[in-house]
Amino acid sequence: MKFSLWLPAHLPWSELRAAALDAEGTGWHGLWLEDHFMDNTPEPNDGARGECLTQLTALAAVTERVRIGSMVLGNTYRHPGVVAKQAAALSDIADGRFVLGVGAGWQENEHRAFGIDYGDVPSRIRWFREALGIWTRLRDEESVSFSGERYRLEGASLHPRPHARLPILVGGKGEKVMPRLVARYADEWNFWSTPEQYGPKNAIFTDALEAAGREPRSLHRSTQALVFPGDAERAQAVAEKGRPAIGGSAAQLVDAMGAYREAGVDEFILPATACSSAAEVADAGGWFFAEVARPFVADANVPAGPGDAGVSS
Repeated sequence: MKFSLWLPAHLPWSELRAAALDAEGTGWHGLWLEDHFMDNTPEPNDGARGECLTQLTALAAVTERVRIGSMVLGNTYRHPGVVAKQAAALSDIADGRFVLGVGAGWQENEHRAFGIDYGDVPSRIRWFREALGIWTRLRDEESVSFSGERYRLEGASLHPRPHARLPILVGGKGEKVMPRLVARYADEWNFWSTPEQYGPKNAIFTDALEAAGREPRSLHRSTQALVFPGDAERAQAVAEKGRPAIGGSAAQLVDAMGAYREAGVDEFILPATACSSAAEVADAGGWFFAEVARPFVADANVPAGPGDAGVSS
């Protein structure tokens, strides 16, 4: 397994930069940032958020080894052709370490606050399918023309090309359409889960890959859950309210990571989004990496691949 860190997007740049550099020095495989403009709380609210692609571009310039990625870009917020241009530039700045993580979009209040068309669930899924086709075609083809329900391209191209083949991560767990979209378009797949939840969902997506004639191991699979060190009861209470969470002693968390691995997880992402400073991120991340991730880092024997951050974890 590999282990990555989900950084707090609300930190000012000086703190975000410090947290990222500390994480890279610690040995994390990757760094992820969310794409939101405000808190998902009753309005009015002024929850701080940096802009995801801007922050990732800055992180690409100051880091050297870790992968960096969006977890995940809301498709509705930007035209997919523009996102492809941004992603190509980011891939170049990061020397191929950038992962374009994308989703259909879901947070209604920020659509309303920023005047973005929200649509309904079926329309957002249709728009997302069109966007996935645009991203993959622009990545893989020299010139793309397309006319769909929502988007239109005429001879669009990515020049300069991405530094390396740009991996596309799809975030989602819906069982009706998402498995087919992942099987057709995604290099990586992510959703929130506990170890118990991951296995059954993973089996559904694996079936979709096989039905599409695709080798199941060609899909890199990641997940995350809220982590409560030393507090299994709190984790259970949070999980009962519908938010994936794990907790307990270091040994219990090691067991949880083992269960994730057995269920098919390739990468566990530790959310540090509640931390309010680089020092808090370093403390929380350092403890987890040393006490929970280390056994998996030590016993892994996986060669680094293209765009891989090089951590055998």
